[in-house]
Amino acid sequence: MTEQLGPYVLELPDGVFPLGGDSLALGRFATVRGGWRVCDLGCGGATLLLLLAGRAQNLSFTGVELDETSVQAARDNLRRNGLDGTILHSDLRQTDLPGGQFDLVISNPPYFAAGSGKSGGSARHEENCSLDQLCLAAKRLLKNGGRFALCHRPERLCDLMCALREHGLEPKRIQFVAHSPSHAPSTVLVEAVRQGRPGLDVLPLATQNVI
Repeated sequence: MTEQLGPYVLELPDGVFPLGGDSLALGRFATVRGGWRVCDLGCGGATLLLLLAGRAQNLSFTGVELDETSVQAARDNLRRNGLDGTILHSDLRQTDLPGGQFDLVISNPPYFAAGSGKSGGSARHEENCSLDQLCLAAKRLLKNGGRFALCHRPERLCDLMCALREHGLEPKRIQFVAHSPSHAPSTVLVEAVRQGRPGLDVLPLATQNVI
């Protein structure tokens, strides 16, 4: 699959998680500024990194990915588009990246708890990384005041908020995404700040035909 993401071309071979509306929404939602150090946990084919590259200049990219095919696809996508970055073939729970170095950690994680009976394959189940473990990894990598942005399912919102606060990541921005104003939201976007003060901004509903 080949997609045009602003000035960049995304190529995703068979077996790599495809481009979806949740990634597009997250790529627009996350706060990013020029010169930031960005890490994508579970980066797949580097979709989110390309989306962020189209919004800010001089970003430093790191991706962590367990699937070998996706690792190669991510490296190829950065190289093909002339972007510098490091893609690690690693389990995000055990990566040896130094802590406290990133301005932004971003992730489109598995949505469903292990054993929930939901469909979607291994890429959508927390078999290899739970929500709690994801938040722990994000906290370790972020500098104080750094941001963690992710998308998830609305029905997991309570679990998500509890996991973020448990690991010192204070939710600061939230936005729901729906297919249309008449549909219930299918995705929730949350951005938290490491050691941030309480106070949550609720953004207007986003619709898929807008993102």
